[in-house]
Amino acid sequence: MDSRGLDRDDANWNFRARHETDTQRLDRNWNGLLQELRVVQTGVQLLTGFLLTLPFQQRFEDLTDGEVAIYLATVALSVTSTMLLVAPAGLHRMLFRRHALRELVAASHRLAMCGIATLGLALIGVVTLIFSFVLSPAAGAVAAAVALGMFIALGIFAAILKSRHRSREDESESPER
Repeated sequence: MDSRGLDRDDANWNFRARHETDTQRLDRNWNGLLQELRVVQTGVQLLTGFLLTLPFQQRFEDLTDGEVAIYLATVALSVTSTMLLVAPAGLHRMLFRRHALRELVAASHRLAMCGIATLGLALIGVVTLIFSFVLSPAAGAVAAAVALGMFIALGIFAAILKSRHRSREDESESPER
């Protein structure tokens, strides 16, 4: 089933279960997304600010060439994540009063997902850099592998939850025999 079919199914379920119109559902989805963005924006902005101050610290020159490369990649990911997670506010401003709520919610959802993914990668970079600098490059590699494993496991866990929820919905909607 394509995304339009899923969107229609979601709209139908929301109308039956919540007695919501499409506009009410979009308003609720937009407000929910804004709440989520408020949480992650604070964290990503603090992380980015912290990373941007590191070169001005005395011990920054003690980083190896590999650690500098990890640092620069992590800064790039963190800044990209910041931009992706702030973009929905700018998009809202550009689409304000244009009756494009459906497009706003859909595009902002995709931006938020990409922003969270790049934030996860930036966090893996931070873990790698810190463990490498404080302990050793080998410890940094192990810490990166553990962080990446956690990131993947959380993604798999989310997919399993989504799959179970979808199969329960399918069972509840199938006719009784």
